[in-house]
Amino acid sequence: DLAEDSPGISPYCLCQIYLSVFFVLFLQDGSKQRQARKKTVSFSSMPSDRKMNSTAACMAFMMEGCEMKKVRSNSRMYSRYFLLDPDMRWLRWEPSKKDSEKAKLEIKSIKEVRLGKKTPVLRSNGLSDQFPDECAFSIIYGDNYESLDLVASTADVVSTWVMGLRYLVSYGRHMVGVVEPSQPSVRTSWIGSMFELADPERQGHIDLFRATQIIKGLNPGMRESRIELKFKELQKAKDCYGEGIDLDLFVEAYCELCTRPEIFFLLVQFSSNKEYLDSKDLMLFVEVEQGVEGVTEEMCREIVRKFEPSAEGRDNGYLSIDGFTHYLLSSECHIFDPQHKHVCQDMAQPLSHYYINSSHNASLLEDHYWGSSDLSSYVRALRMGCRSLEVVVWDGVDCEPVVYVHVINQYAFESSEYPLILCLVTHCSVPQQRVMAQHLKKILGDKLHIEPPNMEDHYLPSPEKLKGKILIKGKSLPSDSQDSEGEVTDEEEVTLCKSVQFRDFETSKREQKHWQICSFNEVDANRFANEFPEDFVSYNKRFLSRVYPTPMRIDASNMNPQDFWKCGCQIVAMNYQTPGLMMDLNLGWFRQNGNCGYVLRPAIMREEVSYFSANARDSLPGVSAQLLHIKVISGQNLPKPRGSAAKGDVVEPYIYVEIHGIPADCAEQRTKTVSQNGDNPIFDESFEFQINLPELAALRFVVLDDDYIGDEFIGQYTIPFECLLPGYRHVPLQSLTGEFLPNTTLFVHVAITNRRGGGKAHKRGLSVRKGRKAREYTSTKTTGIKVVDELFRASTQPLREATDLRENVQNAMVSFKELCGLTPAANMKQCILTVSSWLMNSERAQRVTVDLSGAYPTMEAHGPVPELLRKVLTAYDTMIQTSRTLIESADGVYSKLTQAQRAGLDFHEDLHRIGAREGLKGRKLQKAMESYAWNITVLKVCTFSSCSIMLFPLYPI
Repeated sequence: DLAEDSPGISPYCLCQIYLSVFFVLFLQDGSKQRQARKKTVSFSSMPSDRKMNSTAACMAFMMEGCEMKKVRSNSRMYSRYFLLDPDMRWLRWEPSKKDSEKAKLEIKSIKEVRLGKKTPVLRSNGLSDQFPDECAFSIIYGDNYESLDLVASTADVVSTWVMGLRYLVSYGRHMVGVVEPSQPSVRTSWIGSMFELADPERQGHIDLFRATQIIKGLNPGMRESRIELKFKELQKAKDCYGEGIDLDLFVEAYCELCTRPEIFFLLVQFSSNKEYLDSKDLMLFVEVEQGVEGVTEEMCREIVRKFEPSAEGRDNGYLSIDGFTHYLLSSECHIFDPQHKHVCQDMAQPLSHYYINSSHNASLLEDHYWGSSDLSSYVRALRMGCRSLEVVVWDGVDCEPVVYVHVINQYAFESSEYPLILCLVTHCSVPQQRVMAQHLKKILGDKLHIEPPNMEDHYLPSPEKLKGKILIKGKSLPSDSQDSEGEVTDEEEVTLCKSVQFRDFETSKREQKHWQICSFNEVDANRFANEFPEDFVSYNKRFLSRVYPTPMRIDASNMNPQDFWKCGCQIVAMNYQTPGLMMDLNLGWFRQNGNCGYVLRPAIMREEVSYFSANARDSLPGVSAQLLHIKVISGQNLPKPRGSAAKGDVVEPYIYVEIHGIPADCAEQRTKTVSQNGDNPIFDESFEFQINLPELAALRFVVLDDDYIGDEFIGQYTIPFECLLPGYRHVPLQSLTGEFLPNTTLFVHVAITNRRGGGKAHKRGLSVRKGRKAREYTSTKTTGIKVVDELFRASTQPLREATDLRENVQNAMVSFKELCGLTPAANMKQCILTVSSWLMNSERAQRVTVDLSGAYPTMEAHGPVPELLRKVLTAYDTMIQTSRTLIESADGVYSKLTQAQRAGLDFHEDLHRIGAREGLKGRKLQKAMESYAWNITVLKVCTFSSCSIMLFPLYPI
């Protein structure tokens, strides 16, 4: 009745009035009310019809209570029924052996509420596998910063308690009466203005169709049937079914339909005004959570002007929950780094140093035997960034080959200005080949690259130098040949991509010219990758290689391009007409450099002296692996799979998170299936992946339907690791054929670190805090050449020093973060903000000063401080001191490693001769060369890492 009689009053105000009444009615005998509760009642999960879209809903749920597990310091767990007192002053739990007055916690004593396993008790090995991270939270309370560690049945329950408790901690002492009862909220006023626009005659109500269209217009991805159902549910609950929609009903429906709980949770965390983010709140979010540098208040005011829907909010610089949602859904919070939407890599390297987007049989629409041919497929491939195009030419009337060339000439550089390689497969007679050559010169004109290769060079020209040029890789076939990749052409070719037949790696090393290119059937390429992985990588440092599908793929299916990219193969020809995982990887991969068709290969695959094995199943020499932390939070507007025969609109989605790269990095994990509210599911699941070679890794999200009959594929998105942005990000989903699904996204959180936290290892034997066990050092290998081995042996000590400096800093950072109650994925700004919040929320006066006058910032406590805070300050000092040691020692270590590296490289030219002189030959000599390359790689990597630890996060204070 209160809601119906109070038009324009915000849900927050109504909550305060309701709670005030509740306080008067029940405070008199709260203990009896608790004793009368049936202790057998508990909630195993959040009720399906209950959506936490306001603090009022959180408070109501908490006062109703639910069963959770209380974790003690001995790692034992006990089920207890937890509830918030009606006066919102106490958190109580029952049953308990304690007196009921002792089984309680005063809200004002709470210092912090931590989400996840972020206390020593919850991190203990005995508990790490018993429940997921998202089902745990801790309440830090009292002057000694004790912890009440709890485990709930679902992540939804955890989010509700954490959101509600954090709200009470921030505003609990002055909740009632903060907002005048007659004052509507920014959001309510804006929703009311939308209603008034649809009710120009001021009748006080609008019809169902119009109300539905308004909400649909404000949320384009929402299904009309869902909006109509919500209105009918609310009308039925208010006994006004079939009547017009009044303002109160419209506001209630909008808030329930359009409030995303996970975003509301974020807003409450960062808001200093309860209902919205002001420019300072937004600055904190953008800088600390999103990792954006150089954020200013003016930048945040511009975000408000751009995304806040209400005029009042824009005028006052407030970002409401709707504006915040619009901002998070915008391109500014896309997971893909916008810097990579343009050419951002060095394009002056030799052509052989790039992966090149390549098409196989582009003219076919379906498969190789029954598919039809269509010129539009050439156009489509070129527009998708293809820079190596296979053109099959047959004898025909009316100069049919000329038509193909005209099309290619028209669209060759529409999407990219970098060189296009035409791989001509000629099935025509010699006279027709000569005619074709004339037409190529005539039609392509100046675009055709006809300059002979420079015999003095050792590498091909760069993409930058070949801008706007078309290179011809031509081949002719004997009249009796059926192989689409047959013999090479004769003297009719003068080109940078002259085809030659591959015999073996040793012969190529002696005889192959840098402008010559070999094509490999995928079967042969796979064999070389498995039997000679180091040789294949070394070969591709200088020469171009093209891998094409085996003729056995009569259905035009695709090979996995990663199988050959890891070997350094530049041109992996794909059947563009066949969608699926392999094309997803190919198209996603080439987005990272402005979709120009060229991607610079990892340095370890380009440098003349370096060691890399394509089949490496462990970390690379001297490289500290990175850790990718992905939290899949929710999905938005997920459609039924195309082709699904299941009835109705029910979707039961689950998500695979996949890593594609070198064998050591390949992994996948999946979420649970969400069976309720499947088109807008909440997952709240966290995953962690070890990435050993980030430059060759790609992340893929795949959304599937568990309730399918027929097709299960909903959508996917593939992104190179190097293009990931940290923080809270939306992931746009694509259909099977690559089109972006309108308004269909995933909401995720991304963090990248180079060190795990405490607790038990995850999967695939990942290390756990190397500082807690014997430290592993990268060592050099024996070559069998005495003078070379003595040189590398002298570098052992500086290599150990470099490892110790790096590991000590990283371990100190992790320890500091964990004591602050944060994960290793947190940044230093989050740590400092956490410590400052402890001090501000303390009942007892505690003074900590920060001294920025010296070269290294110090934090010092004045007077007695709690044990936890003392440990935090000690950990901070340790982190600063280890960082100082690294900075002051780095030059000396760098000098030793650089000297050893240069001395080692002096042997490069004569190594083969020196080895032979010492009696090494055959496989032993080859092994010596590999060990030498390994040692040089270790020295290079350690030289770089010893001086490139990013220390700037230490100075956010």
